Amino acid sequence: MEDQVLQSVAGLNQYPPKDVAPLVTRDATAIGHRVPREYFVTRGCGESDVTVHAGSYHLALRQAGIEMCNIITYSSILPACAIETRRPDRLVHGAVMETIMANATSRRGRRATAGLIFGWLYRRDTGEKHGGFVCECNGSMTRQKAEKQLWASLEELYVNGYKEEFELRDIRTMVESFVPRKRFGSAIVAICFLNHYLPILGPAQG
Repeated sequence: MEDQVLQSVAGLNQYPPKDVAPLVTRDATAIGHRVPREYFVTRGCGESDVTVHAGSYHLALRQAGIEMCNIITYSSILPACAIETRRPDRLVHGAVMETIMANATSRRGRRATAGLIFGWLYRRDTGEKHGGFVCECNGSMTRQKAEKQLWASLEELYVNGYKEEFELRDIRTMVESFVPRKRFGSAIVAICFLNHYLPILGPAQG
């Protein structure tokens, strides 16, 4: 039994797996990780007496102008090639919208606050743009406290891993904060990616 288990685990480390290998032919092309390119920044809030996800959160997305999309949330890294643009006049209903998002949910009479801060790293020796990173916050704090927390988070990340080699510049913050009068309230701030670079690595090895 133990030998069978070990053989099964070893098989998981084979790529492509034996039963999939015939699908990887000489005509296949290998592609690399997608790299986010153009993005826009948006925010919104919503409130509902019914529910959160299909209520206040959806209405916050609507105010932000992205409610027609299927939302996927990234962690908080920006590639050097990312370019800010304006939100398109039309987004395809049902399209996948990949985001870096702060989302706060609250109840009637309790503040909902969501915020983002992001900045760009430049190499100290060459001035070359290296990339950026984003910090989020969410909770029931005031707008002023949220901004203070965001700056502290950004500074902590910068000092622990980036400060020696990079300068941090072009910093931007955005906060959405309100007190819902209905049963549920949601506030969101989001960086929304519109397209990506897709590196072509060459022919796959069959």
